[in-house]
Amino acid sequence: MAEQEESELLLQTNPVHKKIPVFIHGDKPICESLIIIQYIDDTWTNGPSILPSDPYDRAMARFWAAYIDDKWFPLLKELGGAQGDEARASIVEKIFEGLVLLEEAFVKCSKGKALFGGDNVDYLDIALGCFLGWIKATEIMTGIKWLDKTKTPGLVGWAERLSLDSSIKDVLPEAQNGASRWRQSW
Repeated sequence: MAEQEESELLLQTNPVHKKIPVFIHGDKPICESLIIIQYIDDTWTNGPSILPSDPYDRAMARFWAAYIDDKWFPLLKELGGAQGDEARASIVEKIFEGLVLLEEAFVKCSKGKALFGGDNVDYLDIALGCFLGWIKATEIMTGIKWLDKTKTPGLVGWAERLSLDSSIKDVLPEAQNGASRWRQSW
C-alpha cells in the first residue's frame, strides 16, 4: 500500500517525468536535481550561495552541471547495456574523454583550490559529487579505474577531499552496495 501511495504522490508532483527527486516546499513541487539545487539557492539566501556569484562563473557551473547530467553520466549507465567488446570500448573511451574535459573544468573553476567551488562545496561539486557512488560502483563492476592520478589528478584529489567534507561524507552512497544494486539492472 505504501508503494502505491508513493506512486500516486509522485505522479501528482512530477506528472511529466514521473521520477524522483521531487522536493516539496510548502505545497509546491520542484522536480529534477539541478533545478532543486538552484531553487534552494534562490530561496534560502541567508547562508553561503551554492552557485557562484559571478555571472560568467554561474553560467559555466550550469553548463558543466548540464553536461554531467545530460551527456557524461548517461554513458556510465549505457556501459551496462553495451553489446559486444567494440561497443563497450567505444563507451569507455567516451567516458574517459568526458573525464578529461571535467578535469579541465575543475582546473578552471577551482582556480587552484580544493573544490570546484574553491574553498566551499558549490553547485558543480554537488552536480558531479552526487555521482561519486556510481563512479566507484562501476569501478568495482568493470575493473576500470575512472579517476586516475595520471589522467585526472585534479579530479582524484577533488573526489578525496569532497568525500571527507563534513556536509558530504555521511550522505555518499557506499560503492559496494551501489554495485550490488546496479548489477541487477545490468
